[in-house]
Amino acid sequence: MDDFKALFRRADDTDFEIKYQARCHCGAVRYGVSADPVDAKICHCVMCQKLHGAPMQWAAIFHKHHVRFSTGFDHLKFYNGALNEAERILPCKVSCGLCGTPIADEGRNMWLAFPSLFDFGTPPNIPQTFRPTCHIFYGSRVLDMEDGLPKWAGHSGTSARLG
Repeated sequence: MDDFKALFRRADDTDFEIKYQARCHCGAVRYGVSADPVDAKICHCVMCQKLHGAPMQWAAIFHKHHVRFSTGFDHLKFYNGALNEAERILPCKVSCGLCGTPIADEGRNMWLAFPSLFDFGTPPNIPQTFRPTCHIFYGSRVLDMEDGLPKWAGHSGTSARLG
């Protein structure tokens, strides 16, 4: 956990300017990002379906160095689905230990944030950079999506394109 704190909660980061803010449902966990996402995708893999209790997961992808937690750091819970371990073994799922809100997927170099946790105003005015560019693991889908986005069997650009 010390390396996580060193990366995401740095006291020496006086130049860090928050561009977007996110929070869990209960508000105990809050974090900010200082840049636009590098991409956004909709994942249809079975693990995402089970862990989110939904047919798909929408994620906005950030470099880890653009993420900083402001509160609730000690409430974070980690889970590695591939190993079935409730530990921070990368890649892993990150959630709020109080309300159970899925916060993000932490990869080795990237932070896959869930756009529904960001404050985009009321009604939400979602920036273009948060809008999905493709569907991944579409072969595992439970719902067909007719949105004109590219659909990949696995990861985008490295698997067969399904549509």
